[in-house]
Amino acid sequence: MSILKPAAAAALCLALAGTICANAAEPAVAVPAAAGKAQLVSTAPSETVVLAGGCFWGVQGVFQHTRGVLRAVSGYAGGKREAATYEMVSSGSTGHAEAVQVTYDPRKISFGQILQIYFSVAHDPTQLNRQGPDHGTQYRSAIFTAGEQQKQAAEAYIAQIDAAKVFSSRIVTQVAPLQGFYPAEDYHQDYATLHPNQPYIAYNDLPKIANLQKMYPAIYRADPVLVLKR
Repeated sequence: MSILKPAAAAALCLALAGTICANAAEPAVAVPAAAGKAQLVSTAPSETVVLAGGCFWGVQGVFQHTRGVLRAVSGYAGGKREAATYEMVSSGSTGHAEAVQVTYDPRKISFGQILQIYFSVAHDPTQLNRQGPDHGTQYRSAIFTAGEQQKQAAEAYIAQIDAAKVFSSRIVTQVAPLQGFYPAEDYHQDYATLHPNQPYIAYNDLPKIANLQKMYPAIYRADPVLVLKR
């Protein structure tokens, strides 16, 4: 996201006078539950996957409100450690994507359910190198996998969703091995929780959390699991 986002979003909210700004973002899309090879069973106490889907504020917010998620950290993936700063990544030239490292308890929520939320609620997987008002490869849709099993499951699920034709366009989500994840600066962590009245959050991200509650009420948790102790 750029520093212009709050002002741009505020202007748009004013232009939408008489409507509820928090309902103005793109609607969620119901996608089928993972089946067949897209399922990934684990009895480990925790598993981790790194997901990119535009601005990390909203993706983090969604998974912080997801039961079974132990931790959701905003950061950068897809580039080198020395360039993993917000200022450098925002240039779009480092190879990074804004991403969220999701650590979850697979005994409470499955890898398939994590991906179902990711594709249906957290972002639009048909937008190439952009999400909503944000443009550039740093906002691409990507799953950075921690091993061959995650890779195969993610690719199978994308094929399953494409075959179901729930989206009007083809899914452009990349599946790539995780080479490194670098946590973002502290001021980016827990951002949706700390700044719910910021226009960008109200317009683009709170609707995602509301859609999570509406579409997956059994998985939604009202109190988010936060990164930083306040």
